[in-house]
Order: sequence, then structure tokens, then C-alpha cells
Amino acid sequence: MTASTQGAQRVREFRMPDVGEGLTEAEILKWHVASGDTVTDGQIVCEVETAKAAVELPIPFDGVVRDIRFDEGTTVDVGTVIISVDTRPGDGDEATAAPAPAAAEAGAEDEDAEPQGRQAVLVGYGAAPSSTRRRPRRQQAAGAGSAAVQAELNGSPDAPKAPVAPPAPAVEAPAPQVPAPAAPPVQATGATGVRPLAKPPVRKLAKDLGVDLASVVPTGAEGVVTREDVHAAAQALREPAQAPAAEAAASGPGTAAPQGDLLAARETRVPVKGVRKATAQAMVASAFTAPHVTEFVTVDVTRTMKLVQELKQDPDMAGLRVNPLLLVARALLVAIRRNPEINAAWDEENQEIVRKDYVNLGIAAATPRGLVVPNIKDAGTLTLPRLAAALGDLVTTAREGRTAPGDMSGGTVTITNVGVFGVDTGTPILNPGESAILAFGAVKLQPWVHKGKVKPRQVTTLALSFDHRLVDGELGSKVLADIAAVLEQPKRLITWV
Repeated sequence: MTASTQGAQRVREFRMPDVGEGLTEAEILKWHVASGDTVTDGQIVCEVETAKAAVELPIPFDGVVRDIRFDEGTTVDVGTVIISVDTRPGDGDEATAAPAPAAAEAGAEDEDAEPQGRQAVLVGYGAAPSSTRRRPRRQQAAGAGSAAVQAELNGSPDAPKAPVAPPAPAVEAPAPQVPAPAAPPVQATGATGVRPLAKPPVRKLAKDLGVDLASVVPTGAEGVVTREDVHAAAQALREPAQAPAAEAAASGPGTAAPQGDLLAARETRVPVKGVRKATAQAMVASAFTAPHVTEFVTVDVTRTMKLVQELKQDPDMAGLRVNPLLLVARALLVAIRRNPEINAAWDEENQEIVRKDYVNLGIAAATPRGLVVPNIKDAGTLTLPRLAAALGDLVTTAREGRTAPGDMSGGTVTITNVGVFGVDTGTPILNPGESAILAFGAVKLQPWVHKGKVKPRQVTTLALSFDHRLVDGELGSKVLADIAAVLEQPKRLITWV
């Protein structure tokens, strides 16, 4: 965040911070203030969503909101000004307090040159400020020269004089022609071959939408192409394709629109961004990087379900969320303690297996914004009541969209509870960087051979996916068998610890 030099820092600007350790953009979900509202230092002014989580942004100074730069639903690059605040609203008209344009420009240059190295932001650090400045665009200079020539030809007395060209060779010259007015910057870009000015996320957006940046009319400062410019260009490309379908529909039953256009009119396209976009990219990277192996086991968990009911009545567990997932988590932690080699990570750069003496237990949580996997730090060291409290807080915070980015990094193994949806089991995909993920299926009353007789028992199916670079079949089978054994005979929670 930086301060404007207008009126000796009367108007201060708040920039989009890096709220997620190196992320490049965030979407504005909701504004909590409007132009003219009074704000105080530390007040939450907006909520943004990154590729990791939804985060509330506090304003770092007092004043009155002067300008909100972006609407809700807009994706903004890190470092872009999103709101400005008048810190001295009672000092009269800003026009009398503001410095001359030249002084303001010089002050802005001094401010740009002031920071050294990385600047601390809300969470993590943003990009290091650059000491270089953007070179002037060629077409702007060319445009200025063309304008000067045009003004001189029109007889304007105040027009700047164009440079006088050296005498031409003595050959027959064609009839003089009046040069055409300077083309818009983007047309000049395409004509001269100068690369359009745009930030990397904007270039990627244009590539994804099939938009040629050279054909986009820039509206940003210094001729920079913005996201809005790219979306406008994409919309312009779609409109000609939609026109034939609309004309065919308006012409009546005598003519039919192409089948493809009719189907497109009944489709809804949802932009993939934020948490959903990050999840999709992570799952693709995991599926095509780590060789997955999945094993299954069906187990009688009747005794575990009875223990859950008993723990709900235990005074030591009063006020805590006690459910089967709690004991599944404890069973997985016991299995890892008995087979610590599974708690590892693959270091591709150094070609090493990194064994970990701590367990950061991830819990996959479905939220309105998509799937997130926060983790409980050092879960293996927690008592059962503390583990229950941590699970409850983790799930509640995730569903409310308040999970901090740090809570979703550093996981070692994960549990996904597909049973809450009535699903028996599945083949879960590893969270990137982790060694294993356990799917806990629905617990159902089924016929089961118990003590030589067929009886109705509480039965579930577990599925364990693991990275075969780290975990071979023997180790994976031992871990899954230990989890099943604990859930079948929960007294092993005591005898195996």
C-alpha cells in the first residue's frame, strides 16, 4: 500500500496486497464501504478471494472514502490501487490544497524511488519494486509527429513545427498527399510490430479467450491493456457469432437456426477462478506428476460407532464435536506412528525422499467456493479432546470461507469424508506435495459374518491413495490394514499407542 502525494498525502491509496504468499491476483467479493463513508485504521473495507481462500482487507489509515476503483466480482492484479481515502476531509476544496501537476508528478517519482527491496504487505511479500521505467511507445512518438504535420498543413499558427526532411534526390516526385490522422495506439501496434503492453495475467487471459492483444484497444495508463479491455474484445468476437442465430430466430418458423447455435443458447458458462481454478490446476498437476495407487478395504465399524456414542456422553468431551471422522483421524495417526515411512514427500529437484517427523493432517472440506484442504498442524501430538476441537474449528472456518492461506500449506496426509454424501468410497487424488490420502465412505447397516453368524453390522469402505514413488504396495497395505484394525477394535487406540 502506498500513499498518493496529492495535497501532501491528503489522498492516500490502498493497493491490492499479496494476501497469499506470492499470488498475483485476487477477486473482489464484497465491498463493506462506499464513496463518502468514513473509515478508521484497521476497519475491514472489502473481502477478496484468492486462489487459496477468502480474506478480509483492513484499511491502514483514517479518512473518508473518496473513490472505489473496481466493482464487486472484478479480478484485480496485486499492487493495483483499489480504493483511495481522503485523510483530511475538513481541509477545504482539494483543488486549492493539491500541488501543481509538475510537483505532483515529481513527488510521485520520488515516492516510486523510495522503497528498497521487498515491501511488507498484509500476508507475505509482494514483488520487489523495479527501479526501471517503461520506455515510451514508438507509436505515441509517431502519432505526435503526424499530428504536428497535420496541424501545420491545416495552417494552425500554434502547431509545433515538424522536422524538416533533407533534400530529396532530383527525381520526379509523386503528387503530395495529406497524411491520414494518427491511428489508435492498438492499430499502430499491429502495424508497426510493437508488442502490446500488458501484464502477464492479462496476457494469459487473452490467450485463454483466444483474443489477439494487437487487436485490443487499450484503456489503461500509458496504453496498457487491462482485463476489461480483453473481456470487451472477447465479447466483440462472440457477438458476430451470435448474430446469425438471433436473426434466424427472428425470421420465424420458416427458417431454422444452426443446431450448434440453438444448443449454445441453452448453455451457461461459469468462469473458473479463485479456489476452483487453483483446485483444478493442483489436481491436474498431482494426477500427472505422482503415480497414484489406490487400495480398498471394507471393515466392520460397529464398535467404533458405539464408542462415538459413549464419547458424546463423556464429560471430558462436553461441548466438542464428536463424530466417526474424529476416530478415523485418530486411527490414521496411529497407523502413521506404526509406519512412519509413509509420512514423507518427494523432492523432484534434489531427487530425494523427505521423511517428516510431524503430521499436518489435512481435512478436505466442501465450501460454496469450492474444495479446500486446511490442515491441523502437529496433529499427531494432540489428545483426543484437542483433536476434536481442532477438527471442529477447521471445518467451521472452512465452510464460512475464513480459512487463512497458511492453514492450507504444509500438509502431509489428508482425509476426505465422502461418506457424508452417502458415497461408499472413491479413488481420491493426492493433495500436491503429500504422500497419501484416505477416503472414508458411508457407514451403513449391512449383513456381516460376526462370531460365525450373519448379523446386521455397521460397515464402511476405506480407500487409501498413495504416491508410489514414496510408498510401495507393502507399506501402503500395512497402513490401510492398521487403520481398519483400529476401527474394527477401537481398544487398539490404547494398546497400540
